[in-house]
Parts: sequence; C-alpha cells; structure tokens
Amino acid sequence: MEAIPQAEHQQPSAPATAPSQRLIPLLGLATGVTVSALYFNQPLLIEMARSLHVTEARMSHVAVAAQAGYAIGLLFFVPLGDVFERRGLILKMIAGLVLSMLVTAIVPTLLPMVLITILTGVMAAVTHVMLPIAPEIAAPANAGRAVGSVMTGLLFGILLSRTFSGWIGEWLNWRSVFLIASVICVALAFLLRRALPLLPPRAPMQYGAALRSLWTLIRTQPLLVESATVGGLVFAAFSAFWTTLVFLLGSPHFRLGAGVAGSFGVLGAIGASVAPIAGRLADRHGSRWVISIGLSLLILSWAVVWAFGYHIAGLVLGVLLMDAAAQATQVSNQTRIFSLAHCPGTAYGARSRINTVYMTTYFIFGALGSYLGAHAWERWHWSGVCSLALLLLALAAARHAYGTLRSRGREELCHDEVDVALAGEIIGA
Repeated sequence: MEAIPQAEHQQPSAPATAPSQRLIPLLGLATGVTVSALYFNQPLLIEMARSLHVTEARMSHVAVAAQAGYAIGLLFFVPLGDVFERRGLILKMIAGLVLSMLVTAIVPTLLPMVLITILTGVMAAVTHVMLPIAPEIAAPANAGRAVGSVMTGLLFGILLSRTFSGWIGEWLNWRSVFLIASVICVALAFLLRRALPLLPPRAPMQYGAALRSLWTLIRTQPLLVESATVGGLVFAAFSAFWTTLVFLLGSPHFRLGAGVAGSFGVLGAIGASVAPIAGRLADRHGSRWVISIGLSLLILSWAVVWAFGYHIAGLVLGVLLMDAAAQATQVSNQTRIFSLAHCPGTAYGARSRINTVYMTTYFIFGALGSYLGAHAWERWHWSGVCSLALLLLALAAARHAYGTLRSRGREELCHDEVDVALAGEIIGA
C-alpha cells in the first residue's frame, strides 16, 4: 500500500507570538474578500445576460465556470502551499484574481467571460492556501479558535458577496462590481504584504508526490469518499438554488432586481449561524446523527420553497432553513474527515490533502448543480429546479444511509474517538 508523505508533521511550527496571532482577523478578512469573487455574478446574471445579448440559461454558464475554476484551483494550486513560500504564492494568486476581475469588467461577449471566470475561480482558491496558516501561527491552545475565526470570514464572504454585488449592480452596473472588487483586492494585497511574514513550507515536498497522495486517499479512505459525495450532492442542490433565485425574483411574478436577490445572502448569514449548535450536537450525538438531521431539514426547506416559493415569506423561511441545514451538514462532514488525519494509516497527518479531496469534489458537484439548475429553470421553471434539488438530496440521503449501515469500520471508530475535539476546532469553540 502506498504511504502518504508525512510532510505536515515532520517539523514543528514556530511558537506563536502576540503579533502573529493578531494576523488571524486579517486572514479571516482576506479569505472572505477573495472567496467573494466566486459569487459576485449570481445576483447579476439577468443584467449580464441582457448586456451580452444571451439567454439566462447561457449566462448561467458563468456561475458554473466560477465553481469549476475553483475546483481546478483547489486540486492543482492549493498543494503548491506544500512546495513554495506561501506569502509570495498568496500575493501572486491575488494579483491573478485582480487581473481576471478587471478583464471580466470589460469583456464584450459570453465566451471570453466564461474563460476568464474560470481563471477567477482558480485564483480564488487562494482562500485554501491562507486557511491552514491560521492554526500554524496561533498559540497551540487557540488553534481551533483561529480556524473558526478564519472560517467565519470565509463563510460571511460567501454569503454577503451576493448582497454586495446585487446592490452595487443595481445602483451602478454589473461591470462596476468587478472594478470595485479589484480595487479592494489590491488594497488587501498591500495589507498582506506588510503584515505577513515569510511563510516557507513547514516541510517541503515534491509537487508530484502531493498530487499522487490525493489518489491514495481516495483509494484507502471510504469515509472521505462518502463525506465528499454527500457534501457534494448537498452543495449541488444549494448551488442550483442560488443560481436560479435571481431568475425567479426577476420573473414577471416578482419583477425584483439584483439588489433584492443579493439581500437573500443576509438571510443566509443568519441561517448559517447554526454552526456552533451543530458542533455541540456533533459532540453529543456524533456527526452521522447531525448529518441525518441536516439532510431532513434540507429536504423540508426545498418542500417549503417549492410550495410557497412564489411568496416572499415562503422564500425567506426556506432560505433560513436551507442555510442552517447546509451549514450543519458541512460542519459535521468536515469534523469527521479531519478526524482521519489523527487515525493510524495512510491518512495520518494529511489534513490539507484530505481537505483538497473534499473541497474539490464539493465544487465539482456545485458546478454541476448550477448547470443543471439553470437548464431546469429554462425548461420547467421553479418546479423543475425544486424537483432537481430534491432528487440530488435524495441521492445524498441514500449515500448517507448506505454509509451508516457500513459505519462500523476502523475509520469510523477512530473518527468517533476524536469527534468531540474536532467539532470544537471546526467551529472555533
């Protein structure tokens, strides 16, 4: 059996200092700003379609391209953090992100827009180069809190980016969103250059070895494969909702603009505050139990938006349920996959690469959900989108049930032993 390189545990981190720990809020801000680039387009799809003279379904390919690019970046660029000095890598990727958004603001047709959006997604994967820095520079006793703080920035960047782009697009125009975001990223790059120390790899390894180890994880860790599949199907349904919500709100029934569509991101932020509760429930009942509850609530949320989606109150209730349940499922999934890095065997010490496998799968499914959701809307409108999402969630529930029946394996038992500690780490408790 091929062993996974133990790079992440070959040499200890330098002791944390007070100045280095003050970098944690900056890292949280940086992850939130950079991940936002993936989602700026979602509330703007109708305006972009009109501007470029294409159908809404064709314009949705831009949302698909952003998530596909992010998956590519996670797979091929994030492992570079184990190969190169990370401050320089972070600054280069942010520079690439700025360039891609500037080009997005001026492209005249759909094809170059899709291609440059793929690059935007690739460069936005810098978030997962920055995330592992947090526990490295924090005091050992505060490592979990540091991860939680940066993850909070990441989460709010995802949710509030839609609000930002929706209202800026409505007040000015969609091209202004990307110009303003580029200026913000330039300012962020200067802040990071001044604040971050040089960050050489903790234990350098060959790039090819890091990529090969991902396949070894897939072959040898069934719990990782299960979690990635369930998480990916959940995110596919989630992406189908956020890609098509702007079409529903812009339809003749509502006639609402991008600003209102983006404002639903604020509701998502409220619903996603369930993370600490999900972590405590995982401590008490185990991750599988929380995932079961999360999937049940997700199915309920889609039933609500299907039955009452043509009423704002129904959409509001559905979004609150959907984001709370999706966040609970995500926290529980990450709790159990990260526990594998503590178990004897091929996954020991491979936390960053475990996360690469999980998040790459997650965004591949997300891109698929955006694509299928847009075409379901074009053919069958809101009923088609809801039917698609419920089908995806039914597949997720079936995979979760199958995994539960086979959950008495060694990996699951090892997971149970460290579940409590890691649930606290994921939510920053």
